[in-house]
Amino acid sequence: MTSMSRARVARRIAAGAAYGGGGIGLAGAAAVGLVLAEVRMARRHVGNGTSNHVPNADGRYGRLYATPGEPLLRLTILGDSTAAGQGVHRAGQTPGALLASGLAAVAERQVALRNVALPGARSDDLDRQVALVLADPALVPDICVIMVGANDVTNRMPATRSVRHLSTAVRRLRTAGAEVVVGTCPDLGTIEPVQQPLRWLARRASRQLAAAQTIGVVEQGGRTVSLGDLLGPEFAANPRELFGPDNYHPSAEGYATAAMAVLPTLCAALGLWPAEEERPDVTRHEGFLPVAHAAAKAASEAGTEVTAAMPTGPKGPWALLKRRRRRRVQEAEPTSTPPSPSGV
Repeated sequence: MTSMSRARVARRIAAGAAYGGGGIGLAGAAAVGLVLAEVRMARRHVGNGTSNHVPNADGRYGRLYATPGEPLLRLTILGDSTAAGQGVHRAGQTPGALLASGLAAVAERQVALRNVALPGARSDDLDRQVALVLADPALVPDICVIMVGANDVTNRMPATRSVRHLSTAVRRLRTAGAEVVVGTCPDLGTIEPVQQPLRWLARRASRQLAAAQTIGVVEQGGRTVSLGDLLGPEFAANPRELFGPDNYHPSAEGYATAAMAVLPTLCAALGLWPAEEERPDVTRHEGFLPVAHAAAKAASEAGTEVTAAMPTGPKGPWALLKRRRRRRVQEAEPTSTPPSPSGV
């Protein structure tokens, strides 16, 4: 599928989400049904290599930057098993911990991390997760990271419904005052046990949803980072190193690669990135595009950021497409783990 045709499909899905359409809008119901069956078989085949346990990484990061009286930066993670960090054994290996420690280093402030992501969650679980996040008005996060979409594809959730739930979640968080960064649907075509031609169908469905997610998120004032083939060509080139024991969830190295791609956008959303980095760099093929075209390009290139630019233009809303330089992040443990979420 070309970038232009992907942009048209993404526009239709996003419009259906906004105005109540319910069509599946992906690669077709029959094709997605085959992908679903194949992925389920793959997960049964490789599922003995890991457990459903997810390390608890909630707590404070950046002990060296603790300053009496200075408020904490509050980071909250929402979404599915990838957001939760399923597949690794230590808290410091989860994407939340990696992002919290990286954010603390850039901001030179302590960061309080809370993770409400749920393994197996689809986008319709975001309503519940957002309610948890916003339950206490005194603890509204400064920034939220959402990673969701893979289970929507494998469970055949209509794309319009998927994008509608995600857009609503972003709108509620932005209205409450939180910045929002969304890691869009990963490329299910990278799951090793899925064979051709279903691998191609899985990739197509994933990218269509990712592009539509980007349009919905940007329209609500959030930013997206394309997870693509699980955040980078490294996954395709080194699947043994970057996938976990189940060949489905990322390994510790895979999550570190993911965090490196998301961290710059996290920092930019909070105004922590150098001003010169905010200007489009033509040598990296950055620039302003109609939002649907930016979304389609981002869906094809992992680690690409899309954020709102101009509300109107010759072809509707425009967005800024960025290919930020990645920042290395290191495994870290929280300096303290509170007894309950209210203590974060």
